[in-house]
Amino acid sequence: MTPKPSDRVRQFTIAEDDDGIRLDRWFKRNLPQIGFATISRWARTGQVRVDGKRARPEDRLATGQVLRVPPGGEPTGKKPRPRRELSAEDIAEARAMVIRETRTAIVLNKPPGLATQGGSKTNRHVDGLLDAFVEDDETPRPRLVHRLDKDTSGVLLIARTPGSAAAYSKRFAGRTARKVYWALVVGVPEVREGTIDAPLAKQPGTGGEKMHVDEDEGAPAKTRYRVIERAGQKAAWVELEPLTGRTHQLRVHMAAIGHPIVGDGKYGGQDAFLTGTISRKMHLHARRLIIAEPGSKGTGGKLDVTADLPDHFAASMEALGFDPALSDAAPMRDQAPERTPAQKKQAARQHAKQYRKERRGERRSRTTSAATAKRKVKGKPKGRKK
Repeated sequence: MTPKPSDRVRQFTIAEDDDGIRLDRWFKRNLPQIGFATISRWARTGQVRVDGKRARPEDRLATGQVLRVPPGGEPTGKKPRPRRELSAEDIAEARAMVIRETRTAIVLNKPPGLATQGGSKTNRHVDGLLDAFVEDDETPRPRLVHRLDKDTSGVLLIARTPGSAAAYSKRFAGRTARKVYWALVVGVPEVREGTIDAPLAKQPGTGGEKMHVDEDEGAPAKTRYRVIERAGQKAAWVELEPLTGRTHQLRVHMAAIGHPIVGDGKYGGQDAFLTGTISRKMHLHARRLIIAEPGSKGTGGKLDVTADLPDHFAASMEALGFDPALSDAAPMRDQAPERTPAQKKQAARQHAKQYRKERRGERRSRTTSAATAKRKVKGKPKGRKK
């Protein structure tokens, strides 16, 4: 929605996406052509109102409130981003990636080999295809809120509006979004399930394009993993859950424990490639994403999406004899709702009570067993005289 300055009074109902934001931020999101100086003047003179009452630029808005915007508005000089002209093939490619659409998001299954964003010598990317979802001048351009490496496939969430983009970005930054990846790795980790805790930093001399483990100056990085199935000692299928969000984290962590992701020559070198019919492409796939939807506060509304494997990954799974049905790609962290402090204390007391009860039972059992064994050794029942 990008209304033009008008010669009439306009009224807008605050959407769920904009719940809790400041009035001046609402204008920046929804009427960017109106400058802050104009908004401040309107507020001083009582021309901008919320539910009929005077409002200040710093006031917070709530879902359902009605905002009165007076006629006109001095333009800021900022021009809206022009829509990119896409071919029919581009539009078809973008639409083919869609696996779920909601009021606030478009969820894609990104294929391997397609970059998320543009960069040096990268002209074809997901961000460049998002204009395929803009129907008219009134429709906001969808926005990226997280990234996948170029050669990583799977779930990629796109926000429909600036408000939902801010909300989803906050969830990713706050680590409340739960992501589960599937990977094929070389060899089999000795510990079948665990957490890799290894700080990461940019590797000197690589121009920031490669990361490495740096115990002294690296940023904290944690990855939880679980081995689902193995093909002898040749390879293993693992679930990975990043507990932090560092660049190339999963790839560096698996290589650091001696089990690089199959096809990841950047971090595993030649050891990352298997012989036979196994593809040389990267075998890392964002399988599942679970994230709370904007406006779902207190209702438990969550977006839970699973992405199918790309062809090369599915073929390798079959060649190695792995059964995809052995995993539902459920996050390895407990998905139960967060308990209140009082509930946590009650649970702790209950656990301690049960533990003491079990221990008493064990002590009684040990005492009875010891007494019985002692009587048997002596060869006479307790309390009986010769």
